[in-house]
Amino acid sequence: MAGTLQKAFGYQGDNMNLPVGDLESSLPFYQNMLGFRVLSHSNTPHSSAVLARDEVQIRLAENDGDPSQDGCAFHVKDLDALLAEFKKNGLQKELSDFSTEERGGGTWKVFYVVAPDGLCYWFGERQST
Repeated sequence: MAGTLQKAFGYQGDNMNLPVGDLESSLPFYQNMLGFRVLSHSNTPHSSAVLARDEVQIRLAENDGDPSQDGCAFHVKDLDALLAEFKKNGLQKELSDFSTEERGGGTWKVFYVVAPDGLCYWFGERQST
């Protein structure tokens, strides 16, 4: 069974306006490592691309924002399978990189990925009580 991204929440409140310095050099990581596909490209008002995977969409944009201060949280179904997929794709993560966090009144099993462009991603699966 494959891990599934079910919801996306941008850290700055907008998962459709994630800042990158160079869109074209960022895209291979999202496509090859994280399994996103490009839905559309735009050059107006700046270079950007909408990416999709499973039930979520994100947009990367050369919008002069600071990638080190932004990113996205993803609610996941089958977090273990998702990490296994990412590792198969070449991501350097270990099972010890899982942690547990309390958020929104629930317990989440999580791991983080920092993309080469500087954006940080939180992948979490809510745990049964």
